[in-house]
Amino acid sequence: MNGLRFTVYGLRNKGSGVRGAVVVLVLGVALVLSGCSARQLQDSLTGSTAQRLVTHAIDELAESLPEQDFEPLRGSRLVIRSHFIERDELREYADRRLAVELGARFDIDVVEHALIADHVLNVFYTSLGTDRGLRGFYLPLGFMPGIDETTRINLVTLEQFHGVAQMYYYLGETGSEQRSSILTSRQRTDAIGLPIITIPVSTIR
Repeated sequence: MNGLRFTVYGLRNKGSGVRGAVVVLVLGVALVLSGCSARQLQDSLTGSTAQRLVTHAIDELAESLPEQDFEPLRGSRLVIRSHFIERDELREYADRRLAVELGARFDIDVVEHALIADHVLNVFYTSLGTDRGLRGFYLPLGFMPGIDETTRINLVTLEQFHGVAQMYYYLGETGSEQRSSILTSRQRTDAIGLPIITIPVSTIR
């Protein structure tokens, strides 16, 4: 009888050990799977941080216009024709910032009509917006009942929130003679996530 009790007790302990091992295995797999990166494009500019990220990126993009392309056009008249897949108001903002930069740095008069322009600048914006990213290792808790699906415990993570402005252009008498390289500006407000604290890292001026 005592031997039977011992056997049953041992089986119960063995079952608990198996369940514990399964829990540890599941958590380990979740941790390994979360040790990667993800990025999500954002189309909303609601909030001061998102607006500053994008406008500062556009500002830096305009400042990066190469001197070798525009210094020879000093004193001339130029028309800007810009193209973007959406958000006309953001494209117009970027156009105006380019026009001010061309006038201030190169004394180029940006005009409205090609008939009175000496040169045409065809601008193709490939990005004007924000994106978010998450890199590193964290423990997701969203699979547990009663817990929000976004809940997690940070181990070592880098949470990224970036404003990106990117373009290339064609320049010349008809706006097709000379193609530029791709110009990119990225402003960021990141955060290093640790189990207890979060450390902000920002390049917004």
